[in-house]
Amino acid sequence: MLQKTYKIGEIASLTGLKPFVLRFWETEFPQLAPVRTKKGQRAYTDEHLALVNTIKTLLYEEKLTIDGARQRLAGSGQDKALLKQVYAELAVIRRMLAT
Repeated sequence: MLQKTYKIGEIASLTGLKPFVLRFWETEFPQLAPVRTKKGQRAYTDEHLALVNTIKTLLYEEKLTIDGARQRLAGSGQDKALLKQVYAELAVIRRMLAT
């Protein structure tokens, strides 16, 4: 099944941002890299839409700088890895206590 994609104008309408802002963010946030169609148009996915909304929140509501938002986004992957490690260690401890 094909994933729904959006053109830059659709993403701009959905998020309340201007297309030039989205193009600029693509240069600043490596995670925001829409695929290109054969005609060269940007094709954003639902994941890209969620990322744009997250970036917008970090910049406009939390008042982070672009660098701060970039660091926060980069840290979210590290946070998930750390949580997985903690859960795995807790599972081992639970098994030890159960015996």
